[in-house]
Amino acid sequence: MKLLHLDSAITGDASISRRLTADIVSHLKAANPALDITYRDLVTRPLDHFTLAAPPSPDDPESALAEFLAADVVVIGAPMYNFAVPSQLKAWIDRILVAGSTFRYGETGAIGLVGDKRVIVAIARGNRYAGDAPAAHQEHAETWLRAVFGFIGITPEFVIAEGMLLGPDAKEATMTQARSSIDALAA
Repeated sequence: MKLLHLDSAITGDASISRRLTADIVSHLKAANPALDITYRDLVTRPLDHFTLAAPPSPDDPESALAEFLAADVVVIGAPMYNFAVPSQLKAWIDRILVAGSTFRYGETGAIGLVGDKRVIVAIARGNRYAGDAPAAHQEHAETWLRAVFGFIGITPEFVIAEGMLLGPDAKEATMTQARSSIDALAA
């Protein structure tokens, strides 16, 4: 089984989403020691912004699209910056949403072609946005990623650490909750 591990946080070792993705991958690897892991750091090895001059090719084994299509499981670190995902992650997503490869249009609209993949997203957010939180209407990372992956036929799973900048007690509580969510992931 192949796993693609992506990180997009610019904060390096201080990143909560990087810690969460590492914990998720360790959890899955413990359950399946034969797991073949490919790692891509979208900050240290960024993708160019998508242009029509360079359409992605599933035949190039180094391409983001090829890595995505080859993976059975994809673990994504998605910190929320300015109410959305980092531009590095957006550039990667632009490379995997490809008509004919990950979706196609039918008589009733778009049809996802990669519903057989498991996608686990680790989101870290400074404020609280879930449920009826006062800032819920400002959350455009989780909702956008649900839409993106749903468009190509995938229902993503989420591990969320929110309220990370609301003080040490809030940070500790949300990290405990996030670790419990990781422990509860099916292997």
